[in-house]
Amino acid sequence: MKPTLNLLDENAKLGKILWYLAWPAVLEQLLLTLVNYVDTAMVGSLGHNATASIGVVMSTTWLINGLFAAVAIGFSVPVGRNIGAGNISHAKNIVKQSLLGILIFGAFITFFIQLISPHLPVWLGADEAIRADASAYLSIVSVSYLFTLSANVCSGILRCSGDTKTPLFYNVATNIINVVLNFLFIFPSRTITVFGREIFVWGAGMGVKGAAAATAIAVAFSGVMLFFSLFKKSFIVSVTFKEKFKFDLSVWKEMFVLGSPVAAERITNTLGQIFMTALVTSLGTIALTANTLAITAEAITYMPAFGFCVAATTLVAQSLGANKKNLAVKYSKACIWCSIVFMAVMGVVLYFASDSLMRIFSDESAVIELGGKVLRLEAFAQPASGIAMVITGTLRGAKDTKGPFFICLVGMWGVRIPLSFILLRVTNLGLVAAWIGMVADLTTRGVFSLVLYLKGKWKNNVIVPASTQKDTAIAS
Repeated sequence: MKPTLNLLDENAKLGKILWYLAWPAVLEQLLLTLVNYVDTAMVGSLGHNATASIGVVMSTTWLINGLFAAVAIGFSVPVGRNIGAGNISHAKNIVKQSLLGILIFGAFITFFIQLISPHLPVWLGADEAIRADASAYLSIVSVSYLFTLSANVCSGILRCSGDTKTPLFYNVATNIINVVLNFLFIFPSRTITVFGREIFVWGAGMGVKGAAAATAIAVAFSGVMLFFSLFKKSFIVSVTFKEKFKFDLSVWKEMFVLGSPVAAERITNTLGQIFMTALVTSLGTIALTANTLAITAEAITYMPAFGFCVAATTLVAQSLGANKKNLAVKYSKACIWCSIVFMAVMGVVLYFASDSLMRIFSDESAVIELGGKVLRLEAFAQPASGIAMVITGTLRGAKDTKGPFFICLVGMWGVRIPLSFILLRVTNLGLVAAWIGMVADLTTRGVFSLVLYLKGKWKNNVIVPASTQKDTAIAS
């Protein structure tokens, strides 16, 4: 799909362009979060052991998704920058390389996770009662990792080209499919009452395994559909199966240069989360369940920041690609301020609605009380978290992925883990201690990100537009 707005028009209304790019991403995040709420509530109805079994491997799935995000950024940002520079043929070549990358990395990660899934819950110290479900969940979900990577990479490329609506459509459809399949796979056959009438509903009664199977099938749908979206003629840098798909080492080198810090960032962050999960697991199943559900509940508050992060990456990538530094600064500042305002509002919502959010997922009073307590604490970190997210998007659009990595390293391993570990050892705060560490971490990231942004080095990373540069694309 070709953007209906010229993102590089310096006379265009700023609000219109931000809204054009951000609203589909915000809406997508909202709908995905709501679907995730339903998904989690369905599993939660099976009891806290079912929720805890997924919670044990949650950090690992975050790690895998983080690696996929690194590959996506490594390919998508160069596509956006070359579109901005007018180097369309080279942008198409990058798209072709990304499709090869999906096949290679997706197959490798699937094989690796299949090998470790039986052992991971044991390594993480999970209670014996939940190990089997945790292993089965991870094993089944990993079958779809090739499609998960496809959805990540293709969505990123579409967004950096200025099309945020196509990822919205397919990702939302995927999650609707997930909910329907959850309804059928998790629960056994039963009779339900709808408008006073009893209706028999078939069910597989697979429990946690059913939730995993539903996720795998739904993700396969989005991965396939988004993959073929890059072949549509309406896509500004579309490719065809008739073209030759030969390896271009220069593209892969750029992908690794951009993606490696992102991968390091996600590994650093997720290893920290795995360490934190191990700490929380030692507090008991109630604390682990409350922690898992509270993390799910807070996801809805990141909607505005996610939308403006997507907008910032696209606008900065294309603006610097077109050698328009002032436009990149204008767009990034607007995205940061919008994120601060909206995230502050979401912080207020999170504070006052914390218990209500927890009740969506659990009817156990101990879980609701503990989860609500830590969510009210986390509400104060919302503005800083929004700043960090949007500035990270800005820096990535400028091809600076090292800065966010070092900020993540300091926040997670220099602040969150040491502070949480100490508080858990010297106080009786329990789960609250871990979330105090999280709040301190998010605040630190916001401050450090702002300092790095204000230094302004990121805006000097421009490329020469096609009008003055010989096209570097490799012939098909």
